[in-house]
Amino acid sequence: MPDTLPLSVQLSWLIPLYGFSGMLLSLPWAAGWVKRNGPRPAAYLNLLVTLVAVIHGSLVLRSVLSLGPQHLDIGWFTAADLNLRIGFDLSLTNLAALELVTFMSLVGQVFALGYLDKEWSLARFFALVGFFEGAMAGVVLSSNLFMSYFLLEMLTLSTYLLVGFWYAQPLVVTAARDAFLTKRVGDVLLLMSVVALSAWAGSLEFNDLYAWSGSGTLGGLGATLIGLGLIAGPMGKCAQFPMHLWLDEAMEGPNPASILRNSVVVTCGAVVLLKVMPLLRISPVAIDVLLVVGTISAVGGALVSIAQVDLKRACSYSTTSYLGLVFIAIALQQPLIALLLLFSHALAKAVLFMSVGSVITTTNCQDLTELGGLASRMPATTTAFLAGAAGMTGLLPLGCFWSFGLMVEGLVPEAPFFALVVLLTNALTALNLTRVYRQVFLGAPQPKTRRTPEVNWLMALPMVSVSVLVLLTPLVMARIDRVPGIGAFSAGTALVLVASGLAGWLAGSLIPLDVLRSRSLVRPLRLLRDLLAFDFYTDRIYRATIVAFVAGMARITNGFDRLVVNGLVNRIADVSMASAQSLKLGVSGRLQTYVFTVVIAIVLLAGSLSWLGG
Repeated sequence: MPDTLPLSVQLSWLIPLYGFSGMLLSLPWAAGWVKRNGPRPAAYLNLLVTLVAVIHGSLVLRSVLSLGPQHLDIGWFTAADLNLRIGFDLSLTNLAALELVTFMSLVGQVFALGYLDKEWSLARFFALVGFFEGAMAGVVLSSNLFMSYFLLEMLTLSTYLLVGFWYAQPLVVTAARDAFLTKRVGDVLLLMSVVALSAWAGSLEFNDLYAWSGSGTLGGLGATLIGLGLIAGPMGKCAQFPMHLWLDEAMEGPNPASILRNSVVVTCGAVVLLKVMPLLRISPVAIDVLLVVGTISAVGGALVSIAQVDLKRACSYSTTSYLGLVFIAIALQQPLIALLLLFSHALAKAVLFMSVGSVITTTNCQDLTELGGLASRMPATTTAFLAGAAGMTGLLPLGCFWSFGLMVEGLVPEAPFFALVVLLTNALTALNLTRVYRQVFLGAPQPKTRRTPEVNWLMALPMVSVSVLVLLTPLVMARIDRVPGIGAFSAGTALVLVASGLAGWLAGSLIPLDVLRSRSLVRPLRLLRDLLAFDFYTDRIYRATIVAFVAGMARITNGFDRLVVNGLVNRIADVSMASAQSLKLGVSGRLQTYVFTVVIAIVLLAGSLSWLGG
């Protein structure tokens, strides 16, 4: 590490540690060691270290803008010929993702102060958020595949702990377990690829892996298996088919954690996929699987969302949908479009979930059929929801409009089918958000919404602040050199994109709400709605296939263990006991007899060995 670098760059390895230090600072209150005051000091300490992380990251970003990308390499363990090092890539992409992570963690923590105002275990929540933040910051900066995997495992653990925050509720415990086990499937497959690459490539540094993959030394089945393992980990983190069910289960956790999970946690998984994108060239099969998974997730997630009656689930399924589009962009070697879509989606989705949290905290309800008429009672929340919805759809020239336009423009000549997938996803998302807006904010007030004041300033301030950022996204994108503006795609592409958004908005405005509030009497419509509402019965298919197979194998192995292994061991034990019973009759208890027997045995053994040697 050159000494000529600014101090902020030399100390950039501290940025992931800020989050972990916030966790450690919260432990005295989270563990109950400090009882003379409430848990809020733990929250304030976490906010302080997160603010320091934001400031430090902005200083590093400013230095990298003037000096160019930097690489930090820090040795942490050396023994014999084993030399373990931690590397950080300080590129504009990584630092932009880092600023997104730390900033969203900051606003999410401020929001949590208002949302969990009377929560008795507030300190434990902030300790977990600090753990969350540190792992995410490490993932986006890491230059090593093993370190990325290790930090992704920490994200899996923190997801389990945050989803199970209210562990006294049985449904929450089940949701945390299912989310953890689902993500573990992808983690295990990723670990297999990490181990294989360490043996074949000889290094797990991304730059070394890129050089190795370009040498063409591996092909066939090995390359295919490595490629599939590399995409399995991000698939689990980004809630992609068939490992998407955990995101629905994770909605049982506190809403502030859902804000981070649906905006930046999935972004971290996609960033890891972006880092391994050059390695996927060794496996055309992995590229095809990535396209199939992205297409199914994009269209399927958007379809499932329009049939949900739970407010959080109606918004969370669109996360699966939009990350599916990111997977398609990465598979088609379009990293810039994938990054733009990630950042614009993260901001818009954060605002959307803040408004959802505001509705839940004032009404104590997240059932769409019991909400309505909130627009006049909660103007800030209504405005935030509209800003987030506009930022997610290609209807107005906000973030996703630019991302979708660039993506469609690039796909039409080479892959028109995937351009249609983007337009269909945009239309279905606009339909779903329009439906949710009508049911929650318009119409006559329901019993649970007649007395609903606006949220406190701790929730309103971050919600309004991020809403302003969403609205200013076009100005931010106009300053990016590689995105010259709306002129980057043709007027025809812009018109088609706006038309798809308008079609979704019109369908969401005209669809009868009672069709989605209750099951239709028309059998085909009822079956279709049930199919979408229950996520194409994916969980039932899993139980009937994978779970049933694993359970059957477990029963077979259990029977083999009880009947064969235990039976064999018990028979040997019975023989030993019978031998012992017969031998005990020859024991006289006289010591001189035992010594004489041993001497005779030694003499006979020595004599036999001498005779054999001769």
